[in-house]
Amino acid sequence: MKNTLWIALLFCVIAPATGQAKEGKWKKNEYVVLASREVASDPAWNKVALALCKKHRATLLQYEQAPGERSEELKKLRPRYVAIVEKPERLNRDFIIDMHRVSRTADEDIFADFLWGVITGYDAAAAMKMLDNSTRPLVIKNAVATIMELHEAKWFDRYAWVDDHTMGLWGEKKGKGEAVETARIPKEEVLRKFTELYAAYDPDLVVTAAHATENNLEMPFSLGNFKAREGVLYAEDRFTREHREIVESGKRKVYFAVGNCLIGNVNSTNKSMAIAWMNSGNAATMIGYVVPTWHGRNGWGGLKYWLTTPGRYSLAEAIFLNQQDFLFQGSEWHPLFVSERYPHDQGPMGGMTALTEALGTRPTKDQLGFWHDRDVLAYYGDPRWDVRLQQLPEENDFTVTSRCKGKKCTIVVKTGETFNLQRLAGDHFKEEHVLDIPFSYFFPERLTNPRLATGQSWRVAVDENFLLVYDPGFEPSKEYTIVLDID
Repeated sequence: MKNTLWIALLFCVIAPATGQAKEGKWKKNEYVVLASREVASDPAWNKVALALCKKHRATLLQYEQAPGERSEELKKLRPRYVAIVEKPERLNRDFIIDMHRVSRTADEDIFADFLWGVITGYDAAAAMKMLDNSTRPLVIKNAVATIMELHEAKWFDRYAWVDDHTMGLWGEKKGKGEAVETARIPKEEVLRKFTELYAAYDPDLVVTAAHATENNLEMPFSLGNFKAREGVLYAEDRFTREHREIVESGKRKVYFAVGNCLIGNVNSTNKSMAIAWMNSGNAATMIGYVVPTWHGRNGWGGLKYWLTTPGRYSLAEAIFLNQQDFLFQGSEWHPLFVSERYPHDQGPMGGMTALTEALGTRPTKDQLGFWHDRDVLAYYGDPRWDVRLQQLPEENDFTVTSRCKGKKCTIVVKTGETFNLQRLAGDHFKEEHVLDIPFSYFFPERLTNPRLATGQSWRVAVDENFLLVYDPGFEPSKEYTIVLDID
């Protein structure tokens, strides 16, 4: 049996590297699957790796202990997307941190060279379900949350939340075009209300930001918990200790733990909250922190990119662009912000001491927070999955086109009559964590060594996958041209 498995693995590595998908949509080596030897030697898990490889006509690489062992091959293959298939018992904080660092080693610049995610699950069947659920595109229409920042609800047809700023406040938008309604309940009823809303709204998206660990998710103001038992979520009432069933329809969803501590850390066990959200919660993509969080740039910044001009980016693209944005900003402060590993075992004081020594002065909150947040947000799911918010026609007030010919690539931005520069910058969303964001563009296909052409005065961050323009100064009803030299 093992020999058969290894033949299949070798075929998956070699064959796709010389072929292309129909209609030329897939470029050679655009997608790489990484799988551990332990995955490859387990028939059920091996099927997951092979299915993902087949799905994307990907090259499959095997590692012994850590994906970084295949860094040299990744440099040669230069993929745009990388997925790691791994058992939960081998996933932990350092695995995620190390993979972030690996993503920046394919060339000499400071940026990540590919979008990546981890395919895992309570067992191999759950991992395969995650893969199947992220095959067809998904447009987010219904959502529930434990945060107040989305209470405007303009992104959703139906939306409900329990508030994390005012105890006992909750609200809902019952249908497309309807007004948002709010009400108050006693604190003892908050957990029950959230579980009822979760069942009634059957969400495509769940967003949370209350206290959490690898073993629980608290309601705002610690008014109850979601917990996990053998890969299944349940609700525990703080006041009665009663355990309540969480009603699931089986519908695939996204779980974005935008500001929770630790909930993204699988912690080397299939009994963690992250695994339960992917298993019984049916999260085809889950995003969460693997460390205690306080600054929040990685989580809230990724959400801000996704919400701004909704529908423009997939969730993975939004997360990726935000991370490159704060890598660039950090690099302008000091090389340490993109090169050195944050001392998470020493807590904030360890980071403060190291930064003070490097900078020669006490760092700002943003400086310490950017470094802390750099490598600690986990993305579980297929990074190529097309999951995005609905477009809002009234906010779709500019277009971007690009044309590459020879050694030049020209990007043209056309603004409409109602164009709003402040809206492009994020419209003041969550400014205590993320200030104005730049104009961003994820290239339709990766470029080779792009750089700003001579004579262009834009302040940009640019790499093979993206362009960021800082302080663009765009005005309504205008056309702007950005020219890049490419190899």
